[in-house]
Amino acid sequence: MPFKRILQELMDAVPGATGAILADWEGEAVEQCCCYDVYDLKVIGAHKGILLNIMKEMHGKLSVGEIRHTFISTEQQHFLFGPIGPDYLLVMTLNKRAIVGLAVRRFESALELMYKEIY
Repeated sequence: MPFKRILQELMDAVPGATGAILADWEGEAVEQCCCYDVYDLKVIGAHKGILLNIMKEMHGKLSVGEIRHTFISTEQQHFLFGPIGPDYLLVMTLNKRAIVGLAVRRFESALELMYKEIY
């Protein structure tokens, strides 16, 4: 299944989803799908990649297991992001009305599909 299709299906499955991006370990966009300026999504993807790398480094010093996904909520939107193996990450943006539990479940399914495609 191509990456674009996985991203589009993720967005279609979650009412309130506004963007999804697959990025490499440096934060460089591999594929994306969004309802707003793609440049903004690429910046968000790169930023969340930096945060994920910092968190992975911190968690590496603890015996709590690996990060599966992270959720950040701001006044204007939600961000959901997580690693795909050691080299990639998936980032999803959502409006404030999105159902977070549904988003997390669909996001985890998309992570699995992406992992199978990449590795």
